[in-house]
Amino acid sequence: MRGLAGAGLIAAVAGLTASIAAGGTAPAGAPADDGAAVVGERRPRRRVLDLAVRSPVLESVAHARLLLPPGWSRDASRTWPVLWLLHGAGAGRDGHTAWSEHSDIEELTEDADVIVVMPDGGPCGNYTDWWNRGGGGAPKWETFHLAELRQILERGYRAGAERAVAGNAMGGLGALAYAARHRGLFRAAASFSGPVHTLHRDPSGLDVADLVELSVAIGAPSLDWTDVWGDPEAQRVVWRQHNPYDLAGRLAGVRVHVSAGDGTPGPFDHGPASREAAPRDVLEALAHTVSREFAGKLRKLGVPVSTHFYRGTHTWPYWRRELRATLPALLAEIT
Repeated sequence: MRGLAGAGLIAAVAGLTASIAAGGTAPAGAPADDGAAVVGERRPRRRVLDLAVRSPVLESVAHARLLLPPGWSRDASRTWPVLWLLHGAGAGRDGHTAWSEHSDIEELTEDADVIVVMPDGGPCGNYTDWWNRGGGGAPKWETFHLAELRQILERGYRAGAERAVAGNAMGGLGALAYAARHRGLFRAAASFSGPVHTLHRDPSGLDVADLVELSVAIGAPSLDWTDVWGDPEAQRVVWRQHNPYDLAGRLAGVRVHVSAGDGTPGPFDHGPASREAAPRDVLEALAHTVSREFAGKLRKLGVPVSTHFYRGTHTWPYWRRELRATLPALLAEIT
């Protein structure tokens, strides 16, 4: 894994150079405490600002897309609340553009008085600092997002301290884990089809450990999936430390929302008219099961949670609908 760092950084810097040459800029801005800094900017549309960030805790340059509010200026005398949107696994190098490409977030926030931040979450979308057999080290996505990128945005892009976070699929896991692991950082958190109970086991079918293994096999096939949090049994403590279900009590005071489909065809699916004739979406069925377990745990602890469980599959049309429905409540907590 460490051997990939040099080649990855060279490739990323080469790509960044091409990006700047194509019309971007390399701004000077206040770096994060550990030296992470913006090394390139692009403005593809009026409200859209794409950042390239060189980080000491990642193996290549990472990106983040910002949607800027009306009247925004890096020299403004005020700050703006921040909505973080996290993508799922499999987004690859274009993770920071996923929500722009697959939802109407730009239109929905056209007049909103917030900065929307859509960062890279890595090809596996695990939203964590990898355990790496107890040795730590890159990639540290949690550190990149909540320490480095947050500091960069607050120091150079007028981001304020009022924050909400939401995500789809593995991004939903990340949203709730981040809010629980960093108490007071987010006022609201939402998961759309997230595997929010990572230690849920189903010996006869798919469970969340299988998802982690699958995401690494697809996104980083040269690596071992147990590098993320270790083995679910041997390193159970590590898994519990990153499991929203186990951390549910730490979400007291956060406005929490979870939603998921049951895996059967719904209004946005095209296929057999009969629910019985169509194969069940096992990814969404798992998200449905663990989201219900998670919501039940919150209610048992007396932590308020809103939910929406519905017919549907693990696809963008449902997440687009869920974002539209949930966005007013998320923004109400920070504006």
